[in-house]
Amino acid sequence: MKEKECKTPYDIFRQRINIIIHGVNTPAGRLFDIILLFIILLSVVLVMLESVETLDIVYHRFFIISEWVITIFFSIEYILRIISTRKPLKYIFSFYGIIDLISILPMYLSFFVPSSKILTVVRALRLLRLFRILNLVQFSGQASQLKLAINASRTKIIVFIYFVFIISILLGAVMYVVESPESGFTSIPTSIYWCIVTLTTVGYGDIAPITPLGKVIASFIMILGYGIIAVPTGIVTAELASGSKSKKLLPGACPKCGTSDHRNTAEFCYKCGTTLEN
Repeated sequence: MKEKECKTPYDIFRQRINIIIHGVNTPAGRLFDIILLFIILLSVVLVMLESVETLDIVYHRFFIISEWVITIFFSIEYILRIISTRKPLKYIFSFYGIIDLISILPMYLSFFVPSSKILTVVRALRLLRLFRILNLVQFSGQASQLKLAINASRTKIIVFIYFVFIISILLGAVMYVVESPESGFTSIPTSIYWCIVTLTTVGYGDIAPITPLGKVIASFIMILGYGIIAVPTGIVTAELASGSKSKKLLPGACPKCGTSDHRNTAEFCYKCGTTLEN
């Protein structure tokens, strides 16, 4: 008989850390993830509050100490994630691994570049773990469907943006000819900038046409802008609709996993346990 392999204290430590950090369905893992989310939110709020000059003058020391405490916590968590995983390099170069690293680097870089500390606001990206923590399978599925729809409509959107870019150049050049430099249209690039701002219905108001013909053209651009805004949304919506139609379930299929070979009298899916719609 083979002798059972004895686990070293280090292996036991790694296993316990793995259960706490990666064990979404365990009480300890769920508690850790909730605490982690709270600290991430607190960190982002602290960075935003520090940018308010009146608050920073009064609570500057508190903000600095709090951010360093949170950064040290995230650093320890990052190291423990590397230790607890079986394939450290896979985690380090994964999407979440890169985000975890980026979330702690700005504070250390602030020793050399003080303004880089503001970049700690990227920690908000770590809130994407919410879907995994709450086990929101249906939300993850919808996110994948949206991603597929955007990828499918990518070419159409690129062509549309190219078309809008050409229109902006042409109308910008026209406005440069129609309007005088006194009204703010001092060059073609400036006129193109005004055209893009007007076309997107932003309208900063820093440049405005003063001639009757210029106002007519501006009105046309504004109306055109409302139509242009709806086009990308319509393209993506059409792809979402076509994707939903292509994924229609067969009669008696599971609404969650799509398994269709059930018995006629089955009430639950044999694969995932979801209640079947008979």
